[in-house]
Amino acid sequence: MPRSDIQCDLMVIGAGMAGMASALFAANRGVTTVQVGMPGEIGFASGLLDLMGVHPVKEGRVWNNPWDAIDRLTRDIPEHPYARIGKNDIRQAVEEFTLFLAESGFPYHTYQDRNADVITPIGTIKKTYCVPENMWNGVKALNKRSSCLLIDFSGLKGFSARQIKETLHERWPELRTARVSFPDTSGEIYTEHMARQMEDRKVRQKLALAVSPHLRGAQVVGLPAILGISRTREVISDFEKQLGVSVFEIPTMPPSVTGLRLRQIFEQQLPKRGVRTLFQQKVLGVRPAGTGEFKFNVGNHDNTLTVGAKGAILASGRFFGKGLHADGKRIRETIFGLPVYQPKDRTLWHCKDFLNPAGHAINLAGLETDDSFRPLDHSGCPAFKTLFAAGSILAHQDWMRMKCGSGLAVATAYIAVNSFLKQVS
Repeated sequence: MPRSDIQCDLMVIGAGMAGMASALFAANRGVTTVQVGMPGEIGFASGLLDLMGVHPVKEGRVWNNPWDAIDRLTRDIPEHPYARIGKNDIRQAVEEFTLFLAESGFPYHTYQDRNADVITPIGTIKKTYCVPENMWNGVKALNKRSSCLLIDFSGLKGFSARQIKETLHERWPELRTARVSFPDTSGEIYTEHMARQMEDRKVRQKLALAVSPHLRGAQVVGLPAILGISRTREVISDFEKQLGVSVFEIPTMPPSVTGLRLRQIFEQQLPKRGVRTLFQQKVLGVRPAGTGEFKFNVGNHDNTLTVGAKGAILASGRFFGKGLHADGKRIRETIFGLPVYQPKDRTLWHCKDFLNPAGHAINLAGLETDDSFRPLDHSGCPAFKTLFAAGSILAHQDWMRMKCGSGLAVATAYIAVNSFLKQVS
């Protein structure tokens, strides 16, 4: 067997939420870790950390208490990944994950035993568990029906303060709106550019001057998520001082500044914790070694290297993350060739009604695992002793409709890392 260019304990495959959480948990436990993947996927994150919001999906039942929702879910769908995880482990996973974000300057707030109501960019209300600090004033203002001014911007597409007001006017009558011009810009503008500009205090001063005449007694001001990228707390604090009122952000349509903030935190902080990151690269091939380890060929067509690892966590996502691939007949896992739980026939992938409330059968496709989150082979046994899976690649869950994506990613990553340690100890 050729000598590896890099040797590690654990290879994390994927740079979405599950991959980032896996690398974090491994680093926190002193595991030498290499992470490979394309981090662009996390740029689509809203910044909200959903735990459990909707079940049963067909009925569209929305839950205030996510822990009660998980209890009901695990009774109804015992194959769901949450059914393999104790609620105490889910709590510990979320706490460890959000503590890392707080230490990185991006704290979260939660009610612990109930979901929070957060405004979406189209004016609907979303139930979520953990809310970034920069959006928390909006949660409080909605609860209190505070007098609120919503701001949007000339040239910014996909965000309308007026639409939000019209959608929420019965629940929140004390909403007003104003459209202003972003300082020193003209024509179409983009949230990332605005966020970077807002880290300049002179730009904040100019925007405060534009917004102030519209306040007229408003207790709080809501804006699209543009209040900085790497220094959001500083930007918001200074902007609040200049306006004299509380401020909150509303997530925008993806890709968004909220996802960019998370991506930047992980890219900067994981290497400081000892993770060897190989972002913008992918696994080109893998060979199990006779010792139970793996040899990964990583890179691109111009530059490759070999990574030897005692174990791996497959957090490569579904179709968007390219962890799964669908052709005209079947769905396959793209790296190890693992069997994929899926409808028996291609014609059963989708319902005739595209907007079927229950979703489509293909949404439940993925890898089946044992209780340690080791993917199973065709005989129903773990395919490899030290291969684990986490996140959306797992079968029997429809994270988008169930509103459990981030919680599922973080909790399964937590169990996968701890299961790896048990296997190699």
